[in-house]
Amino acid sequence: MSVIVCLATCPDNATAIRLGEVLVEQRLAACVNIVPGVRSVYRWEGRVTVDDEVVLIIKTTAARLDALTEQVRQLHPYAVPALVALPIAGGLPEYLQWIEAGTAPGTHDAFAEP
Repeated sequence: MSVIVCLATCPDNATAIRLGEVLVEQRLAACVNIVPGVRSVYRWEGRVTVDDEVVLIIKTTAARLDALTEQVRQLHPYAVPALVALPIAGGLPEYLQWIEAGTAPGTHDAFAEP
């Protein structure tokens, strides 16, 4: 199975919702969870920075990763958006199939809900 999870951060809920909706509408992701209230500590331009951010948990497939990455690059307000992809070792087979169906271009939803 080629199902993966991507993690990304956004500066606010509005950006996260807009990005999540585009990714799902374009079938680049089957589901995007939006997790507000994250505090990030990182080094940027030579100094340590602390910011409140929103995390996206993006369920997709390896086949859609390049297009998803390009869409994040185009829509994200950060100069260098945080986006990483992680393999999924396992899970409920029906859910993993739902993710694959939800990201396949030109297909209909396999299930009424995840």
